[in-house]
Amino acid sequence: MTPVQTAVMIGLAALATQLTRWTPFLLFRRRTPKVISYLGMVLPAAIWGMLVVYCFRHGPLIAESNGLAEALAAAVTAALQAWRRNMALTIAGGTLCYMMLVRIFY
Repeated sequence: MTPVQTAVMIGLAALATQLTRWTPFLLFRRRTPKVISYLGMVLPAAIWGMLVVYCFRHGPLIAESNGLAEALAAAVTAALQAWRRNMALTIAGGTLCYMMLVRIFY
């Protein structure tokens, strides 16, 4: 890819990102519709649920491994989130726990 093509792709990606961030503010200047407020309340939980399903979609308990590392890391992640409600701590702690357990069990 030439430098010009790279610059054009980066520019288009930046433009698309900015458009998706500005559009809601431009569309809903006066009052946010009720359906958008409702989606803002329910989608975060739905996305978390979808991520959990995605992470365990291959069934770690029936895969080659026994799934112990995955289950323990998920439990640590949930416990950290319930304890501190700090997203950075939850993500870092769960990832670190999983990486250590993978090294131990495999």
